[in-house]
Amino acid sequence: MTITLAKSAGFCFGVDKAVRTVYDLLEQGKPVCTLGPIIHNPQVVDALAARGVAIVASPEETPEGATLVIRSHGVPRSVYETIARRGIAVCDATCPFVAKIHRIVAKESAQGAVVLIAGNEGHPEVAGIRGHCEGPSFVVSAPEDLLDLQKNKSISTNIPVVLVAQTTFNINIWEKCSEIAKKLYTNIKIFDTICNATAERQNEAVALSQQSDIMVIVGGRQSSNTAKLRDVCSPYCPTVLIETADELSAAMFQEVRSVGLTAGASTPADIIKEVLSTMSEIVNSTENEIKEAEAAAAEEPVAEPAPAVEAEKAAEPAAETAPAKSFDEMSFEEALEASLQSLSTDERVRGVVVGIAPNEVQVEVVGRKQTGYIPADELSATPNVNPADVVKVGDELELLIMRTNDQEGTIMLSKKRVDAMKGWDKVVEAEENGEILEGVVTDVIKGGVLAVTNGVRVFIPASQASLTRMEDLSPLKGQEVRFKIIETNKNRRRAVGSIRQVARDERKEKEAAFWATAEIGQKFTGVVKSLTSYGAFVDLGGVDGMIHISELSWQRIKHPSEVVNVGDTVDVYIKDLDTEKHKISLGYRKAEDNPWEIFKANYPVGSVVTAKVVGMTTFGAFAQIIPGIDGLIHISQIANRRIEKPQDELKIGQEVQVKITNIDFEHKRISLSIRALLEDGGNTEETAADAE
Repeated sequence: MTITLAKSAGFCFGVDKAVRTVYDLLEQGKPVCTLGPIIHNPQVVDALAARGVAIVASPEETPEGATLVIRSHGVPRSVYETIARRGIAVCDATCPFVAKIHRIVAKESAQGAVVLIAGNEGHPEVAGIRGHCEGPSFVVSAPEDLLDLQKNKSISTNIPVVLVAQTTFNINIWEKCSEIAKKLYTNIKIFDTICNATAERQNEAVALSQQSDIMVIVGGRQSSNTAKLRDVCSPYCPTVLIETADELSAAMFQEVRSVGLTAGASTPADIIKEVLSTMSEIVNSTENEIKEAEAAAAEEPVAEPAPAVEAEKAAEPAAETAPAKSFDEMSFEEALEASLQSLSTDERVRGVVVGIAPNEVQVEVVGRKQTGYIPADELSATPNVNPADVVKVGDELELLIMRTNDQEGTIMLSKKRVDAMKGWDKVVEAEENGEILEGVVTDVIKGGVLAVTNGVRVFIPASQASLTRMEDLSPLKGQEVRFKIIETNKNRRRAVGSIRQVARDERKEKEAAFWATAEIGQKFTGVVKSLTSYGAFVDLGGVDGMIHISELSWQRIKHPSEVVNVGDTVDVYIKDLDTEKHKISLGYRKAEDNPWEIFKANYPVGSVVTAKVVGMTTFGAFAQIIPGIDGLIHISQIANRRIEKPQDELKIGQEVQVKITNIDFEHKRISLSIRALLEDGGNTEETAADAE
């Protein structure tokens, strides 16, 4: 077995600077306290506490005469002001990369920009960044948060926006957030403030996990960058996070040929060395045991002259071998020892569920006087599954032994791995037969998604994840999908699938069925798929048709989005078909909504109506009678006297009483008159009231 240590493992520049700052102050004999734990590593924090370094939650708690160290995460501006006001001795160990973000947000927010921070809202680094913003700021941890901000209209469209990132933020999520932010805000500045060391560390970890059978991440469990290393590696191979070498066990490396090892930015070199040394000892010990066992099995006994005593014994009749005791004949200690010896790891057993807890399932192993447990993460391939949703008391399960506890007589079992073994055979058969499999997308990773089918994780590249290329694959997470297996690696038990192939074949079938029966006038209920400046494309269930912008509304519109949006369900009918080019023109407007029909039925010549002035020309003013219907008030009909121009009497938006004097339905022209009402004199109000 090979162990590969990532080159970037361990302290980053900022953390190393902060820790050295504390030790330098201690060497100078100064009393030291830190504003919060200096780093997210309990071993380092405990070592400093042993040397008298205290942790305070605020500057006010700083002991008299002590030097306060600001950790690499940085702090809000208000903290610096408190320190200065109280005259506290301070040593600022803020990471230079974090300090740069402080300067960016301070400058941009002072100029009126809204600040968006891609990061974890509860993280002290993010809190420090927000503390340097003079105006409003928002924290986003995923692309969905940006969409929610737009949906809630939290940021005005005419205000400049600035996007920065927590230095340890996930690179893949940052790239998605940046792309979406560009589309949502035209007046945006994006500063890629992820630390170079963070980017290098994550990229190297991903590459290493793709080449390893297991990844070991070393670091504090409260460390953000350590958690992100685990997150970026886990899609590619089993990944464990440990704080010290004490958490390692030989069971982790059974049937493992290659191990990748990396560490978070808060992990000191001595802990990494200890982990590496312990792993090497486990590997060497295991390999030596295997070699000794093989050598013993291959060695043949050699006959030698026996001593006198041994010869006498050899001459005696051989004693009969005592029959093996049954479990009923054994004492409890003997039965326990026998069952433990017979239960080796990687053996399959059957167990009956006797108890269910949020974090594990308890089972009785069938045919043996022994209990076992299935950790929640070994129950199903679906992440964060609730055990009660998977099994119930009384269920009999086929399980794989993971580890045996000789002292307590309990065994750790896995249902997930048995399912995966069975499921793998189905995956291989599906590739050979071209069978369509169903699964659930559990993770969106760099380059594609992971879907689980029959307990097996299948990688689906971005190019194969949908019928058309998707820039953002996150909407697929949690969805049930159908796909074909296009490639398998039987040695590494890894499979590649394609949703696109299934969707393409299904679409062809639907298209053929559609064109076989399609005719002008047919009505459909479809979903708006996309918008262009000239119309809306609608998915009719396997085929697309287009509603031209002129067919979306009886009124004049500038863009289809004034009437419909992507995702809307619409009722349409086929207006025209081009069977050669397979183009479909759709109608959307309803005849009964035609404003001319409404006008014709309700507004005869002679009617008096209230109209709104919507336009001016040299020869008159146009006034809207109802939406979509305008009439012309000729300049000679605006007043009962001569005027030079319409603006002398009217203004845009003004509502006026007019009389319909003529209607030309053929040319869609309507003549209106204010003068006619003025000449009617006292009858004006009465006529208007009648019209209303």
